[in-house]
Amino acid sequence: MRRVLIVEDEPRTNRALDINLTAQHYGVATAPDGATALSLASRTPPDAIILGLGLPDLTGIDIIQALRGWTSLPIIVLAGSSDPADKVAALDAGADDYVTRPFVMEELMARLRAVLRRPPVIDESGTIDIAGYRVDMAAFTAVPRSGKGRPLHFTPTEWRLLLTLLRNPSRLVTGRQLLRDVWGPASEERTNYLRVYMAGLRQKLEPDPAHPRYLITEPGMGYRFEP
Repeated sequence: MRRVLIVEDEPRTNRALDINLTAQHYGVATAPDGATALSLASRTPPDAIILGLGLPDLTGIDIIQALRGWTSLPIIVLAGSSDPADKVAALDAGADDYVTRPFVMEELMARLRAVLRRPPVIDESGTIDIAGYRVDMAAFTAVPRSGKGRPLHFTPTEWRLLLTLLRNPSRLVTGRQLLRDVWGPASEERTNYLRVYMAGLRQKLEPDPAHPRYLITEPGMGYRFEP
């Protein structure tokens, strides 16, 4: 049975989620605040988290960032604001999806099923297959899976950019997050960096760089690695 942690301080929303998840045969745990949520998630990690942003103690962004320090489990945000800046902030912090209230329960359940279907593309040894290559994320190597041909060579910056995307399979990683993680906070507006380095990665990894299959651009938002 898949387990879902609901982090929500509004009783009616909490109850509605609990009833619907239980009816669809999920195990359910609930937390009314951020501190309880982090404690529950660390003691008994769920398969996914549905996270309300308006909590009494910690901000939703703080909770997402704390979770992303040790886990990649799916996080769906329930937000009271449709402001694109709030959505970008949540995605920047590491959320997988973002649903604005009032929401349709059937749509939320469908989004939950979607994030839970994502395959664990990184195996226990820290390797991942992409475009005919096996990438070892610890050894910083990319060798042909066939055993024939030469390994790929990446610059240190290309490695940092690639690994950030590979560690977030099927998840949008915003341009701002990539710039911050790879080049530092002072570079968050230098989107030309991303265009140049993504073009280089596609030349090395994509069978058809002009029509990428694995390293996808989300216009106006960021990039996504699609396994």
